Amino acid sequence: MPQVSLVVPTYREAENLEALCDSVEVNLRKRKISYEIIIADDHSPDNTIGVVASLTARYPVRLIQPLNRQRDLSLAVLDGIREAKSEFVVVMDADLSHPTEKIPALVSTLREGVFVLGSRYADGASFEKGWGLWRFLNSSIATVLAWPLIQCKDPMSGFFGLCKTDLPSAESLHPIGYKIALELMVKGNFDAVIEIPIHFKDRTRGKSKLNLKQQVKYLRHLRRLYLFKFRLQAEIVQYGLVGASGFLVDISFYLVMQAFSIDHLLARAISFWPAVSWNWGLNRLVTFSGRRRRPKAKQWLEFVVTSAIGFSINWGVYSWSTSNIDFFSDNRLAALILGIFFASIFNFMSATFLIYSNVRGQNKLL
Repeated sequence: MPQVSLVVPTYREAENLEALCDSVEVNLRKRKISYEIIIADDHSPDNTIGVVASLTARYPVRLIQPLNRQRDLSLAVLDGIREAKSEFVVVMDADLSHPTEKIPALVSTLREGVFVLGSRYADGASFEKGWGLWRFLNSSIATVLAWPLIQCKDPMSGFFGLCKTDLPSAESLHPIGYKIALELMVKGNFDAVIEIPIHFKDRTRGKSKLNLKQQVKYLRHLRRLYLFKFRLQAEIVQYGLVGASGFLVDISFYLVMQAFSIDHLLARAISFWPAVSWNWGLNRLVTFSGRRRRPKAKQWLEFVVTSAIGFSINWGVYSWSTSNIDFFSDNRLAALILGIFFASIFNFMSATFLIYSNVRGQNKLL
């Protein structure tokens, strides 16, 4: 059995594979570390199959190309880890951006319950100076967005190691895009995350797969992880943002009707409907998207009714406080905010436990 299994996810990386295998061989054999290389390929339309076949005579390398799933780097990594023969697994890119000379340091640090990262931002780490301002900002912002999820300096790293037995269950993993290490750190039950400083190099061959589509996938992945780790807080924030966007829809319709000289009371009554429909749809699509779906018409009607009750609470609190409390009679804006606060609590509780409730969806399925 090899001491370490190296998992290398690939898509159109055939031209880098021989150089990668050469570098791994040099740096591991001299340290007397036995290894295997698993090329987890997403059915590349290049000569990956032929290249790997030619390399098997010189190196302990094998190719896997799983069927019946979408092309996704994170899923390729998971496929490779599950195929690993060694208990110790190291994941790295094929483009030689990750230094193979650091693999022994990752392996020597690995033990059960420990997740090891090859870090670009740990003390002593570095990266090539050819990065432009946009690339640096892109990496920095993405890193900052992930910090609340996991306490380490480089949660975006794709160079990492773990014990195969520490891999979270397949049912709990729902990665999307290219940041599988972040998924594993957040959902795995690790005692520690240890960062090993590396020098990160730019690729010299082939084309980077990072594009706008991958960046959108990363944001979607972040949202999933925030919901996993901070479900209630994340839902409250999303619900609030949806409500704010609904307010803009409400105001926009109201102002448009005013521009056409429609009576302000009628305009106010009409603008409620597109706003409440917008909020219902966006909450169904975004805030509570992970919950079971229920019939749209019935759910929409429930949302309208509870929103109307919420508006009544808002108005009632405003009316009572301005009529009975001197402070609020002198500070009506504060009374309005107080009304919005109580109405928002009612609306969120109604949405969580009634309109988008998982329990009601499950009961319907039973």
